[in-house]
Amino acid sequence: MKKKAFQLMLAMILSLLVVGCSSNSENEESTGGDETASGETGEESIHYLSTNNASGGEVPVYVDQTEEKTDYELDIETVPQTDLVQKIQLLSASNDLPEAFDFESGKPLQELIDADAVLDVEKAFKEIGIYENLNPGAVDLLKRLSGGKGLYAVPTELNLEGFWFNKQIFEEHGIEVPTTWDEMLNAAETLHENGVQPFAVAGKEKWPITRLINAYVMRYYGVEAMEKVSRGELDITDEGFVEAANQVKSMADNGYFGKGANTLDADAAVDMFLQGQAAMYYMGTWAIADFHNEDRNQIGVDNIGFFNVPTVEGGVGTLDEYNMNAGLIVAFSKDKYDDKMKEWIEAVFSDYGDRAMQDLGLITGFNVNEMPEDISPLTKLISEEIDNVTNGALWFEANFDARTKQIAEDNAQLLISDSIDPEVYMSELAKEIE
Repeated sequence: MKKKAFQLMLAMILSLLVVGCSSNSENEESTGGDETASGETGEESIHYLSTNNASGGEVPVYVDQTEEKTDYELDIETVPQTDLVQKIQLLSASNDLPEAFDFESGKPLQELIDADAVLDVEKAFKEIGIYENLNPGAVDLLKRLSGGKGLYAVPTELNLEGFWFNKQIFEEHGIEVPTTWDEMLNAAETLHENGVQPFAVAGKEKWPITRLINAYVMRYYGVEAMEKVSRGELDITDEGFVEAANQVKSMADNGYFGKGANTLDADAAVDMFLQGQAAMYYMGTWAIADFHNEDRNQIGVDNIGFFNVPTVEGGVGTLDEYNMNAGLIVAFSKDKYDDKMKEWIEAVFSDYGDRAMQDLGLITGFNVNEMPEDISPLTKLISEEIDNVTNGALWFEANFDARTKQIAEDNAQLLISDSIDPEVYMSELAKEIE
């Protein structure tokens, strides 16, 4: 009944989205929307909907494993990440989910679980005999993101979040790695006074701003802050949340984000950091892939350091707790799970941790049995940081529905452009959460 109700609800909005979907389809056609990794799509293919093409992200591992271990073809359909949730919701409403697909964990995935549309990954992996390959911390993270409903996604990434910094700039200005929020702001002021932009922030993407708000919230209330909000145990208009928004607004007001932060997209922000134009850059460890790109990285891998979110005066958060996420997860259609999919999943994920590390230097939610001897210093650094994790916090919007998420992110841009006050920012969210 839940599945039918979910599908009916989404089907009702289908007619309202026809024009938008047509526009998206045209965009996908012009950019190679449907792409088969190894030839023409045939009967024995695996349909995988992804935000990457055959050469992007972790997809090369899927392609190689498919070609090496099966007789199937990987039929990759690409979709912009901004359209991903809507696309999957519409496909679910028409009972036509692809066999495998990228998706957002948290509320969007919980809705598919409630609709009985996605595969129980824990059960399937145990039947195949590869469940022990999963990192327990990643499993715990994804189960929390499912609202305690179980494991219904594959952690193809395991990311810590924190501040990357330019070692040379810090050294030139006599700045020590900050361990408190006040120390970080003092460092930012020193840099700003000396003509160095303290932070690169991709405000155009919106979520990098809410990540900064969440960083302060986590240190003030602890790693379960946003989960307590979703359970009604914390009010998002409480003092610590308003202070978090005020801190981020003040950082922007003081010029620490530079000019026009809301016009800066992700590529521009990382390039600003990698060209030495900004001293710090808050981002997840997935950014290592960009740091390893020699064409983009002009400051050098050895010149990049990392520090965890500093502690907050009066807060309960500690430095062995991290903001964590599993990036975009991979889920599977329950209705289309058959012997072919079972064979493909075993082929791709039986040694996924090792292949992703060896081929891409990618840290995942899978165990690595053989660490490469030539591992990069940044990958080694983050692998060691992961060993220090005692607990992890979810990101700000993890438990928000689509509308609340949009309000949080849209208003974050207004916050750093001095268009709304911190109290208004949180009160607008409170209206939606109620």
